[in-house]
Amino acid sequence: MEKHLTTASLSYPLDRQGIAARGQIFANLGTSPLVEHAVRNGEGLLAKDGPFVVATGKHTGRSPKDKFIVRDATTESTVWWGNVNRGMTPEHFAALKEDFFKAVEDKETLYVADLFGGSQKEHRINVRVINEFAWHNLFIRTLLVRPAEQELTSFVPEYTIIDLPSFKADPARHGSNSETVIAVNFTEKLILIGGTAYAGEMKKSVFGLLNYLLPADGIMPMHCSANIGPDGDTAVFFGLSGTGKTTLSADASRTLIGDDEHGWSDTAVFNFEGGCYAKMIRISPEAEPEIYATTKRFGTVLENVVIDPVTRELDFDDGSLAENSRGSYPIDFIPNASKDNLGPVPQNVIFLTADAFGVMPPIARLTPEQAMYHFLSGYTARVAGTEIGVTEPEATFSTCFGAPFMPRHPSVYGNLLKERIAKGGVKCWLVNTGWSGGKATQEGIKRMPIKATRALLNAALDGSLNDATFVKDPNFGFEVPLAVPGVDSKLLDPRGAWADAGDYDKTAHALVQLFVDNFAQFEEHVDENVRAAAPAVGAVPA
Repeated sequence: MEKHLTTASLSYPLDRQGIAARGQIFANLGTSPLVEHAVRNGEGLLAKDGPFVVATGKHTGRSPKDKFIVRDATTESTVWWGNVNRGMTPEHFAALKEDFFKAVEDKETLYVADLFGGSQKEHRINVRVINEFAWHNLFIRTLLVRPAEQELTSFVPEYTIIDLPSFKADPARHGSNSETVIAVNFTEKLILIGGTAYAGEMKKSVFGLLNYLLPADGIMPMHCSANIGPDGDTAVFFGLSGTGKTTLSADASRTLIGDDEHGWSDTAVFNFEGGCYAKMIRISPEAEPEIYATTKRFGTVLENVVIDPVTRELDFDDGSLAENSRGSYPIDFIPNASKDNLGPVPQNVIFLTADAFGVMPPIARLTPEQAMYHFLSGYTARVAGTEIGVTEPEATFSTCFGAPFMPRHPSVYGNLLKERIAKGGVKCWLVNTGWSGGKATQEGIKRMPIKATRALLNAALDGSLNDATFVKDPNFGFEVPLAVPGVDSKLLDPRGAWADAGDYDKTAHALVQLFVDNFAQFEEHVDENVRAAAPAVGAVPA
């Protein structure tokens, strides 16, 4: 069997990077040998229908408090420092790097993958990933863009990620928060991940790299999904978890560019990745048939999905290992995916929100300034927990619809978006997939019908919605259609849908105030036209 586990050599050896690896190096293996290694190493189990299933242990999601960026002359004035982007001294990173390199040297086996971050050749970066787990190497090979065989013969890494789940950081020596650490050094072009087996840290580290690098070239990096219509029209969908970003972009009548991370250049919207990373908890063939089908494919990796060790049957409804169970698979496992992972520059930008306050209309048209305002706000709302006595929805603001992954100040991304919208004459829409007729916590109040949302979205994307008669929303100032074929007009008027218009007014006033309070942090970074796009704060309704 050993002869089947051999590997090709690296075109750019590790020792040229100062990495002295004494163990066996397996470089750029394909899916089958990586799965073979993972099974042989006891890293997980093969499920009944072919996917490889792993448990990530303590960490079943990202560890934001353990992520750091080295604060040096390169990053001091370019990174948005604060609770999201925490600084690490160059001295602490040097000690961490020394100990990481020693740990790499002692490994009996290492897996190396040379990959691209970004599908548009002019704007991609060369990323080398070094792993101690075969399944981690399979994961990142699936999620990033895989070079052609010829491209590997001359591959020189620009950025390197070393991921060692067995490594334990020392807060005193390394300046970390715990034994887990994700340390990003933009100057040395090196990312060190230790103390966590959650594979998503690698994926998001590359996203963070591109979010830092691309704006300097005028490229807009986006935490969004994207698809292309039959007439070649691209649409991008921004939205936080639970707003319908994946569901609404996975439209059988449109071609999927990608489900999570993209760039917007002068000529294209391009996927940063070559795969998808979908939530698997309670997935069903009825609700998400295309994604569910990937759970029966060899080459899919399932994280923290419960598996019967004897029958190898999967239980997607069991959240005992994690509510954040995940599946990674190549994008071509989705039947209507783009072969090139890119499409034309967009004609429509959609901001998705799940408004649990019942205030937002199901669709609204935005000016470029309003689009920047709502992009920087990044609003959605959730039904507050299940504790006794909790009766109110909770507003959530995550700037740029992805604050944890934005190294630069949000205004950098906001201004890029506004410029690109204006340059391309792009139509901008706010779509509320949340609740109508009252707050989500009120008895009898239901979520927006998906059929109505799709009808409104289709009308926006095919251009027919532009022919509707619009009125200005008195609270937010954006334009709301009065009537759309195939949609109950009562849904289009959120105030009219409430049994008590006075209660709506009070709730709307409170939500407007939340927007204004949140946006105060951005006011000095935007121009007067964007400040004027803020919702109106009037007197508290009687």
